[in-house]
Amino acid sequence: MTEYEVCQQNTMACEQEIAKGIIGQKDVIRQVMLALLAGGNVLLEGMPGLGKTMLVRTISQVCDLSFQRIQFTPDLMPSDVTGTNIIVKEEQKSAFRFEKGPIFANLVLADEINRATPKTQSALLEAMQEHTVTIGTTSHQLPEPFLVLATQNPIENEGTYPLPEAQLDRFLFKVLVKFPDRQELRGIVELTEGNHPPKIEKVMDRESLLAARACVAQIPIADAVMDYILDLVMATHADNPYIRE
Repeated sequence: MTEYEVCQQNTMACEQEIAKGIIGQKDVIRQVMLALLAGGNVLLEGMPGLGKTMLVRTISQVCDLSFQRIQFTPDLMPSDVTGTNIIVKEEQKSAFRFEKGPIFANLVLADEINRATPKTQSALLEAMQEHTVTIGTTSHQLPEPFLVLATQNPIENEGTYPLPEAQLDRFLFKVLVKFPDRQELRGIVELTEGNHPPKIEKVMDRESLLAARACVAQIPIADAVMDYILDLVMATHADNPYIRE
């Protein structure tokens, strides 16, 4: 069995295991798994109560990754996300020690990210792009793999702060989480109200996931696909004289 076949088999097994705890939402599960393999961040948009938090927590269990949830609110400070230097007493002197924030995890759920102020939102910019956090003059490496899954409510925009373009560019996908149909809703009620919740098994570990990422990065791109991608990128620059008609 080739590396590509192993990667595909493991990914399908992960999706099947995740589906034990998430009823429906097959397209959402597939797109989040694609982002996880590609190393990109995901913006999940949907109404409250559709299982976005459960989805991220289930993925962390299936892939054996550390998980942290940050509830974004207007009074949340950047240091509440990244961490801060604290003063500790050592014998007869005091010294600064860096206390890590919740962003130091493999999977970080930024819940209702647009409810935090732009200053706090910007605390994620370096982490999402460089996978590092800089406090003062010291940079701290985040654990790999690292992925931010942010959620936002499409309604109730009063008191929210729309994400700037610079932050939207940090997301690989924007995934719309739709309301389940009647049959899926029945399955969700039976799952959440039952006395025997499903047991989520580990399918992949951190090393297997990183190996799958390396395998995905080696997949060749056809010239026609590459040309199409380049045309899309160049078309976003209206002043470019080389745009093909």
